[in-house]
Amino acid sequence: MATRLSRFARAALGLVLACPLPSAVSAQEVEPPRAALKVCAPPFNLPMSEKDGSGYENRMAELFGKQLGLPVQYTWFPQRMGFIRATLRNNETDDGSYKCDLVMGVVENFELAATTRPYMRSSWAMVYVKGRGLDFIKSQADFKQLSDAQKQKLRIGIWDQGPTTEWVYRLGLIDQSTPYPIMSGDARQGPGHIIEEDLVKDDVNLTFAWGPIAGYIAKNMRDHELVVIPLENERGEADGQPWEIRFDFQIAAAVRHGEDAWRDEVDALIAKNQAAIDAILAEYGVPLLPLKASQAREDDDD
Repeated sequence: MATRLSRFARAALGLVLACPLPSAVSAQEVEPPRAALKVCAPPFNLPMSEKDGSGYENRMAELFGKQLGLPVQYTWFPQRMGFIRATLRNNETDDGSYKCDLVMGVVENFELAATTRPYMRSSWAMVYVKGRGLDFIKSQADFKQLSDAQKQKLRIGIWDQGPTTEWVYRLGLIDQSTPYPIMSGDARQGPGHIIEEDLVKDDVNLTFAWGPIAGYIAKNMRDHELVVIPLENERGEADGQPWEIRFDFQIAAAVRHGEDAWRDEVDALIAKNQAAIDAILAEYGVPLLPLKASQAREDDDD
């Protein structure tokens, strides 16, 4: 279960892209001059990206485009299976060019593309509405130490898979939980819909979300005050076997394998603009953790 759920954590971040890959771009291929910064993104994925340009990843792309002296052009594709194949690796166009050259917001060292240096580190978070009987939960430790009477008050909304689902299972709280499918049939339904709909309506009284989503909704909600508690990684042992649940992730941008010069150029843009990126993320209420040293990247010779 842990392995399956660990893989799914990427899906919850918009990374459910496990599809057969076409052959990689040759590392020797000459990259043509760019007439535009071509970005692929989900059109209904606030706070990350939105078709009207109001997401923080849209803001970052505009910042990069301005510094490159290039207009930003989008190819919109829903956050679904096959995203990378249908966008970054898709050159089924009239002139044979790729539909985009950059995807914002993937997990560092994402296997389906070459990733840049990370620009953000955040974590999953626990969320409930303040003043509805759960204010005794002030920390991750409090949630782990609930009395039996307190547990009976819980009506937890969980994704059908994910790191927080595994954590709830290990805490013995599955019976207090209602599973929700991570993949909605409606591409316009954003990933924070449990909070915006069922949590607010009190159909569930506690749920979990990727930190940037939880922070954004909490900052912009007017009729209710949300308590957002970022989660720290957990380790333990069960039946003599150690386990670990990872809640925090470093987020980078993605380019095609083999386009090393382009990746280096985006790396330089991120490094140069890290302070501006942090300011943008703060505007959206993103709970940020200090960036860790970037993990060593394997050669893109696949």
